[in-house]
Amino acid sequence: MTSTTIISVAELEDHLYDPDWVIVDSRFKLADPAQGRKDYESAHIPGAVYTHLDEDLSGPIIKGVLGRHPLPSVESVSEVFSRFGIDTKVQVVAYDDLGGALAASRVWWLLRWLGHESVAVLDGGWQVWVKKGLTVRSRNETRKPRKFVPHPCNELIVSTRELDMIRIDPQYRVLDARSADRFRGENETIDPVAGHIPGAISAPYAGNLNPDGTFRSNEILAARYKRLISGVAVENVVCYCGSGVTATHDILAMVKAGLGETRLYAGSYSEWIIDPKRPVEK
Repeated sequence: MTSTTIISVAELEDHLYDPDWVIVDSRFKLADPAQGRKDYESAHIPGAVYTHLDEDLSGPIIKGVLGRHPLPSVESVSEVFSRFGIDTKVQVVAYDDLGGALAASRVWWLLRWLGHESVAVLDGGWQVWVKKGLTVRSRNETRKPRKFVPHPCNELIVSTRELDMIRIDPQYRVLDARSADRFRGENETIDPVAGHIPGAISAPYAGNLNPDGTFRSNEILAARYKRLISGVAVENVVCYCGSGVTATHDILAMVKAGLGETRLYAGSYSEWIIDPKRPVEK
């Protein structure tokens, strides 16, 4: 049986040395892009390979055109997944130290986008693994490469132009996964223009998690998102954040809750504000 949303540390421990399971450490710090790799080298789950948000999970930034973490090309990210030893037989488990929001849910979404559904986020991530006193290792690890064959589903992606057309359409909902204060235009320390895309609804990813960083129950998540989308069809829901990373956490939460697959505005707020003619709301 494959896991397609989240997985417990107990289940991962049972498969820790299974050759058809790939563990991906995706810890990352926006303020210090080198820190995640340092943390991995210091200690990680045995067998885990490290993936870097900027280098492996994002494409090159085109100044004045794209946001802070553009989607990687299908070819480049497929090479990354091949290097990690991922093929059709592999169960992937991704983890970070922010409840899956940076950037384990990005790994999860990228693989689903490319047609690989046997991928899950470790529930509670690194902190829960350590809290339970489970085994860690401190050396760099690699895996024998396998051929990853992508089958992109580009229907999962919304462009800036499309978002501009649907953001005020009552048949659609646009959810902003950033913190509520950043949505309101307060305490903005990352992007040069504070606020949110007009028509969007605040849906902070942190609302998906318990205090220990594990996901809330399916019942709580379903009730939360049903309230937010107010009867709109799930396929007409679009999620965004600052750069298209933590927005995938909201998408994961809705799939976990059994509501279905929503879409991603991958460019997100950092791409929206590139054009000063686009409106911003506080």
